[in-house]
Amino acid sequence: MRILRHLLAVVLLPGVVTIVVPAMIVRRTGTLNFGWGLTPPLGWLPGLLGCALIGFGLLLMYRTISLFASFGEGTLAPWDPPRRLVVRGVYRRVRNPMISGVFFVLLDEVALLGSPPVLVWFLIVFALNAVYIPLIEERSLADRFGEEYLDYKRNVPRWIRRLRPWIPESGRRS
Repeated sequence: MRILRHLLAVVLLPGVVTIVVPAMIVRRTGTLNFGWGLTPPLGWLPGLLGCALIGFGLLLMYRTISLFASFGEGTLAPWDPPRRLVVRGVYRRVRNPMISGVFFVLLDEVALLGSPPVLVWFLIVFALNAVYIPLIEERSLADRFGEEYLDYKRNVPRWIRRLRPWIPESGRRS
């Protein structure tokens, strides 16, 4: 049952944003330009960049989902959030690694597909999250986890990765 909860959350959230919607955009607009019209070997650069971005994005998403499952006792979905504040692994460097992973995957698709409408979709997803996260998600986390979250928020940046992982002053291993 636990695996089903995570699978459902992944399919419905990052799956729709990174696979379903971009596929619909490309299908409706017919905008595919693999290699961006560059001649070989330069035409391989967007694909190589895309592979690097998707690998990094999928790794971030995997690590986030794993931490939510093993430590947070919840999923990435707002309807089934972690019951414990996750401040370990990638979360000691940046507060939103899951959405960062989604951003990397979307940028990969832009690089691989050469589709300006998919770039517009990335910008829309970025803008929505730039509003949603500070106005709704962070307030909800502060309400649920109180001072523990506020301390974390003061020390770990939302988007830009810390060079060194943050360790709470209490010294506890969370």
